[in-house]
Amino acid sequence: MMKKKIEDWPHHDYATRLSVAVVYAFLAAIAVNFFYQPGHIYSSGATGFAQILTTLSKNALGYTVPVSITLFLINVPLFVLSWFKIGHKFTIFTFITVFLTSFFIHIIPETTLTDDPIICAIFGGAIMGVGIGFALKNGLSSGGLDILSITIRKRTGKSVGSISIIFNVIIMFMAGVLFSWQYMFYSALAIFMSGKLTDALFTKQRKMQVMIVTKCPEKVITGIQEHMRRGITIINEAEGAYKHDKQTVLFTVVTHFELPLLESVMKESDPAAFVSISENVRIMGRFYEESMD
Repeated sequence: MMKKKIEDWPHHDYATRLSVAVVYAFLAAIAVNFFYQPGHIYSSGATGFAQILTTLSKNALGYTVPVSITLFLINVPLFVLSWFKIGHKFTIFTFITVFLTSFFIHIIPETTLTDDPIICAIFGGAIMGVGIGFALKNGLSSGGLDILSITIRKRTGKSVGSISIIFNVIIMFMAGVLFSWQYMFYSALAIFMSGKLTDALFTKQRKMQVMIVTKCPEKVITGIQEHMRRGITIINEAEGAYKHDKQTVLFTVVTHFELPLLESVMKESDPAAFVSISENVRIMGRFYEESMD
């Protein structure tokens, strides 16, 4: 019985997530130790708060608490939120990701590649954004405010990157008030870059309205419903203006991530169909999203 349960575990999925966690942790450590810390740039989310606490610790405690330690401690209460609001498996892998991130930040030496804060902000933000987007795209959270952003996105439909930017305004002001206003602007640039790169990679949140004009509606409907969990609205007896032939119009909404799958379905079911796609549509009502657990 136990052997069968072990054989039924999705080993490939777990191995993929662990690999993604390692990649993200390495990218985050590079962004922090090669760009953020040397350039006095404050990152987005929990990492930014961790950097601020590390900077303050020297005056408050007499010694500097490493970013790796403050980052992990900040995430502890958010693990609890994730456990109850998002999912158990998701939380476990988030814990692993945060632990690896703290570990890599701790062991990779802080290195100054450039003294230009603008370059540090741009490249640090880009690397961090790629890491966060890559993690979310593969069902992982980088921890910190990502957990809050995902929870709020489920209720409001706003993009993760946009929500993160809203949260991170407080980090920019804290950096400006506590240290220097120039750091606020540099940190704002880094956070903006990170948010945009996150949105560019995390395409599951971008919704697209699809209109399909077809003479083979049953094949198209069957193909979509077999491969994607999406509702379809059918308009029968549509008439073409040129030949006045009868066709069927189908409406559905998919994510940008599902677009290649939709294209494959259409090639198999009705290659001659006319397909129109409208990007970045706003959804009101129920829209199925895969669980991240």
